[in-house]
Amino acid sequence: FESVFSCHLHHSNLNMSLDSEYEARLKSFSTPSHESNGEYYSDRYIPTRQGRNLETSYHLHNSGSAETLTNKDDSSNYFMALKTEVRGLSVGAEPTSPGTEPTDKNLDSNSNKNFFSFKAQQQQNLSESLFSLSPIGLETQKFLSGLKKTPRKISKIPYKVLEAPRIQDDYYLNLVDWSSQNVIAVGLFNSVYMWNATTSQVAKLCEFEYDTVTSVNWNRGSHLAVGTQSGTVQIWDVARQTRVRTMSGHKSRVGALAWNSHVLTSGGRDHMIFHRDVRAQHNVTNKLIGHKQEICGLKWSPDGQYLASGGNDNHLLVWDNSLLSSDTSPLHRFSEHIAAVKAIAWSPHQRGLLASGGGTADKCIRFWNTTSSVQQNFVDTGSQVCNLAWSKTVNELVSTHGFSQNQVIIWSYPTMTQIATLTGHTMRVLYLAMSPDGQTIVTGAGDETLRFWNVFPGIKDKAGPAGKLSPLYNKIEIR
Repeated sequence: FESVFSCHLHHSNLNMSLDSEYEARLKSFSTPSHESNGEYYSDRYIPTRQGRNLETSYHLHNSGSAETLTNKDDSSNYFMALKTEVRGLSVGAEPTSPGTEPTDKNLDSNSNKNFFSFKAQQQQNLSESLFSLSPIGLETQKFLSGLKKTPRKISKIPYKVLEAPRIQDDYYLNLVDWSSQNVIAVGLFNSVYMWNATTSQVAKLCEFEYDTVTSVNWNRGSHLAVGTQSGTVQIWDVARQTRVRTMSGHKSRVGALAWNSHVLTSGGRDHMIFHRDVRAQHNVTNKLIGHKQEICGLKWSPDGQYLASGGNDNHLLVWDNSLLSSDTSPLHRFSEHIAAVKAIAWSPHQRGLLASGGGTADKCIRFWNTTSSVQQNFVDTGSQVCNLAWSKTVNELVSTHGFSQNQVIIWSYPTMTQIATLTGHTMRVLYLAMSPDGQTIVTGAGDETLRFWNVFPGIKDKAGPAGKLSPLYNKIEIR
């Protein structure tokens, strides 16, 4: 027992001497305190790469023939932002190329020429970044906010041209419309023709022996309203190619039509605006009296609550649909235009925003807040404004013009900077319609042509052939 006890005591003394020797060795190293000069030091060898310039450290690390971390594509804005966030480079800093000595400005003063750092740097702009909701840093945010957006490229050549013989050169008429079924209706003097944008087939819908076509307008289905010189309005079922109904009421030509669900609104040369509920037996359900000259523009708001009407009396009126049963006075009357108001368009992006364009003496596009009855801004286009239409996908609009340049202009709203100017028509661009997908517009003019332009981006991941026309440049006669 004594021998065992003495042996165990010998091993205990040996372990104690080893522990003392280990402690002496640890004390020989100059271990810094946990907090010195406001900097934090770790007591464990857990590397931190926060704020490290890894690209410079990589080239300081002698690993023989290492592949380069950079390539020619790194000059793009995406890679610049990526370097800032991931590699810790400052925006605009030039990384060190392999095989070259890193300069002092590329070296971190606290890197100690090691690949890893065992000291956490103090975070800069802590008070600002602490409450930031962005996943990227403040420096990258400033860099990205300063970038200029690359303008979208729009072809200035129409990809399709259709001949439209005998289409009237009359500012007060509306003779072209594009249906949700991807069919274009065109009024050619005393006839109405259909052109299927999917199959490129042409068909004649109707022909008047003693009358002429002055306006056409589709509902959301396959029914087409046709206004005539005599003042009658006909409704046609295009799928069956039959006339459903003929409605009278106007004393002169009907130059403007607009559907709102089951209600068809018509405006005539007799200064009158009629609401016609096609479910009712009577031809006219409501009369709106407010204009003193011919009605040449009618547009319902996207929600169907407000109707905007423009006339040759230079006035733009806004009517509240909910008040029509008890009051026929307009909700708003805008009289800033000094020429006829035919071009009218409601914004699909901002509720209550209405755009209008004036004729030859006015040449202005004006924007109205119908909620507050205030004109927001206007732009002088330098030529007669014939039509306006908002893009369905982006906050842009297109305008067509007459005297004296006969151009088509794509505008960015609200800056009203011109994105593109399209030319090709040799006479006033009096007619405008947009495809169901919102990418394509068709313009018509007194030069007896219809021209198709790709001007707006489409809806992403939208399936189906609707609105996608042949990319080939064709010239077809509607006959």
